[in-house]
Amino acid sequence: MSEQTVTAAPSKTVAVVNAFVAEHGDPTRAVIQYMGNAGVRLTLVGSDGALGDVVVADVATAEAVCAAVDGVRVSEWDRETVAATVIGPEHRRKMAGSRARR
Repeated sequence: MSEQTVTAAPSKTVAVVNAFVAEHGDPTRAVIQYMGNAGVRLTLVGSDGALGDVVVADVATAEAVCAAVDGVRVSEWDRETVAATVIGPEHRRKMAGSRARR
């Protein structure tokens, strides 16, 4: 008989994702991206196109967070998800970092 391990979603992470959904709308898409030893990034795309992210320890934790929050749908970086993102000038400057200040 095999044992199944249930991973609990960290309450602070669930609170952050709940706040994102409340601010940016339901449904929110969540893309789970493994980053190696650094953990797993859970990139959020709100129904208004806003981007957000949280980093958790592993894929099981990311999936547990998604399951714990109403209004979150696990997605991939497919055509619909990419098209749903709205990247404004402020976010582009932030991503450009020091290059934008030259």
